[in-house]
Order: sequence, then structure tokens, then C-alpha cells
Amino acid sequence: MNANGDTHSKIVGYILWIFGFTGAHRFYYGRPLSGTIWFLTLGLLGIGWLIDVFLIPGMDREADLRFRAGRIDYNIAWLLLTFLGLLGLHRMYMGKWISGIVYLCTAGLLGIGYLYDFWTLNDQITIVNASA
Repeated sequence: MNANGDTHSKIVGYILWIFGFTGAHRFYYGRPLSGTIWFLTLGLLGIGWLIDVFLIPGMDREADLRFRAGRIDYNIAWLLLTFLGLLGLHRMYMGKWISGIVYLCTAGLLGIGYLYDFWTLNDQITIVNASA
């Protein structure tokens, strides 16, 4: 946890931007609607994806103001979700062991739970951090 409320990282944002045609960086910064549009249109046919390289610092500032820092690190959770989400490791990291094991045994509930977590992970982490 960063004491100054820095919940999201530009470095992680740019790592996810590399896969930006999937919308991963937009989901990470708490923009699930535009993330879904990027996912369905391959980053607005690549044009929106290229423009986002300049928009990431602003999205990072907004996410830092919007979400709550705490014991669960957003960056670790998002990297686990993005690259190992079907295995449920991001859920286990947050202390949600039962659903993490279910994800592990069902490939993220056949991918549906995995997609659900892209929409809701920031809020899930904020709730866990608020209760700590």
C-alpha cells in the first residue's frame, strides 16, 4: 500500500496498454464500458488504442482519486487477473479462497467469471480495503 493513495500505476497501465486492443488498461483504470468497447472493436480498430498512450496519465490520476488504497494492491491483483485470471489467483490474493478454487477448477467459471472480474475488480478491491 502506498501511503499517498496511489492505487494504480502508470507502469502497469502501460504494460496492460500493450494488450490494449483487449481493453485491459481501460478496465484497470475503472472504465469498464470503454474497456468493453475496446475489447469488441480491437481498440477502435487500433486508433483508440494508439490515442490511449497519451491518455494513460490522466486515467491514472482519476483512478488514484476514485479508489481506496489498503492491504490489497490493485497492481498485483490486476496483473494476476489479466495474465492468470482463469486460474483464480487474483481471487485467492484478495482472500476469496473458495471462489478462487472454483475458478481454478472451472477455468474462471468457463470464462464468464473472468470477464465479470474485469468489470468489477476495482470495486471488489475497494470493498476489501475499506473493511480492513
